[in-house]
Amino acid sequence: MVPQRVSLVTVGAFNLPALRSFYQKLGWEETNISSDQYAVFKTAGVLLSLFPVEELAKDAGVEIKPSSGTYNNITMAINVNSPEEVDSTMELIREAGGKILREPSDAFWGGRTAYFTDPENNLWELAWNPDSIFDERGAMLSF
Repeated sequence: MVPQRVSLVTVGAFNLPALRSFYQKLGWEETNISSDQYAVFKTAGVLLSLFPVEELAKDAGVEIKPSSGTYNNITMAINVNSPEEVDSTMELIREAGGKILREPSDAFWGGRTAYFTDPENNLWELAWNPDSIFDERGAMLSF
């Protein structure tokens, strides 16, 4: 069986210094494996890494069309502990330079949600789900 886990999410960065700066402005802590060519941020569940898109494509043996202005077909999520935290966290994201796509609003499923992109249009959802269960580190166990 393949282990059922996600350990690392790597985002191909078109401009690594600018993208790194955005996540630093969110107040996210980098690991000591970060370098000038690679950034790795700690999160409650998985590590988020930023790697130059050209190098990522070369490593994977694929071609990537150079465009930081399009949606990349994946959405990452930050789930928080309360509906109020969606609103206050979105303000911090706005201050850090995140592009707000959808302001915080109540969701049809009973939670509260909002959407933003980082400077390279990587899509993020910010959400509170009343059924979410987190472990002591803040990693989501279920919802």
